[in-house]
Amino acid sequence: MLQNELTKRLQIDYPIVLAPMAGGVTSSELVAAVSNSGGLGMIGAGYLSPDQLRHQIKEVKVLTTKNFGVNLFVPSSYSVDEQKLTISEKYLHSIELELGIQKTTPSLPNYEQDIETFEKMVNIVIEENIPICSFTFGIPSEDIRTKLKQNASIIIGTATTVQEAIMNEEAGMDAVVVQGSEAGGHRGTFAGGDQQSLIGLLSLIPQAADQLSIPIIAAGGIMDGRGLLAAQCLGAMGVQLGTAFLVCEESGANKLHKEAILEAAEDEVVLTKAFSGKMARGVKNRFIEKLHGAEENLPEYPLQNELTKAIRKAASADKNPEYLSLWSGQSPRLAIKLSAQELVEKIVNETLKLKNTLS
Repeated sequence: MLQNELTKRLQIDYPIVLAPMAGGVTSSELVAAVSNSGGLGMIGAGYLSPDQLRHQIKEVKVLTTKNFGVNLFVPSSYSVDEQKLTISEKYLHSIELELGIQKTTPSLPNYEQDIETFEKMVNIVIEENIPICSFTFGIPSEDIRTKLKQNASIIIGTATTVQEAIMNEEAGMDAVVVQGSEAGGHRGTFAGGDQQSLIGLLSLIPQAADQLSIPIIAAGGIMDGRGLLAAQCLGAMGVQLGTAFLVCEESGANKLHKEAILEAAEDEVVLTKAFSGKMARGVKNRFIEKLHGAEENLPEYPLQNELTKAIRKAASADKNPEYLSLWSGQSPRLAIKLSAQELVEKIVNETLKLKNTLS
């Protein structure tokens, strides 16, 4: 009863997509569990190496025969501002001392190497016959889009504004994730400023739906059947959930991260550039508070992300949530500790019950 054009294209039972949360959250077990439950599992490959991606794909294939996909970050050019690097290092040094981190000079990202790695990842998606590939932080080149389509891959973009959604359709994307301002983690913005991208999902879906002919997948604050049905009523064909799956048993998220979400209220979830230099939403903690006044003077992504890596690693080892990036959407009160299968079943049952009630 929940099947539509999107579920048919993706060959899934329910229009429920696992948000491809990078950094280890989308473990092989979580990806497979979502796919086995009738949704679409997605590997968040944003911070994986090509070898790590191939290894995880093989792991997931052992755990499921159902469709699953891979998400890649589209590299974007960035400039190194020495003054901003100095400002960031000044703020971070006091935190490093507090955590007992020995001062080292981090190796900063290299755009040319990022492009090379990205192309290797795309080739792995093709070689492993992954049926769905999604992209965040931009639209891949025409060459890459063509290569994937020639391999019969379904390609999905990400947009935070109607204009970005239109750009995805014009580029030949098969579907687009429209990410409302409620979404946890990094904003998928690639054309326009941070403030211009902060459109609530309730406003974004219908405006995008009126302009697009490709399927829309809604993301941002959706945690249950109410969110799925509301998104569909506004013009989306499916939903992408991150925070709801992050607290699931199979999730690879740090236990401290899961606990922070399960204990948080909606007013404790804030937008910040402190951890990575790119706008992201997460549970407020001491690290965000300390860097709050300096956010506009920090190096851009991915430079700041590299500079804070040692702090996040040490905080994880010390079980100190005050210096971890605790990404979360705006609906933490709705997070429930379940298995991925239980969550999918709950969402489906709630949606069907609501449909019957409203019909």
